[in-house]
Amino acid sequence: MFEPRIPVNPAPTGEVIPVITTPPAYDYRHAPTDCFCRHQDPAPAATQSRPAVQMTPGTVLALVGGGTVAVLVIGAVLVSMLLAVAITAASLAICALVIRSLLSSDRQSR
Repeated sequence: MFEPRIPVNPAPTGEVIPVITTPPAYDYRHAPTDCFCRHQDPAPAATQSRPAVQMTPGTVLALVGGGTVAVLVIGAVLVSMLLAVAITAASLAICALVIRSLLSSDRQSR
């Protein structure tokens, strides 16, 4: 499916470089109604009796501790970003008030 399709181009010497193709894989098994020979189906995969990841009490504590630290760090970063936005908004509001005050005092003095 993802094989590159390179066109056949003549080389400078006049030789034609053929495209390398692989023959399709054939399935030699046939339907059970076609013959009466006894082909066996492949054996089913063995099931595991235990889980793939075993959790010990130390592993559980490490995961809980790591998750707690991750939540605290992400929370601190988000709170600091919110604080930065709030400080920026407050400073812009103060600047707007000062500029408005300067403009209104300029109009009143005329």
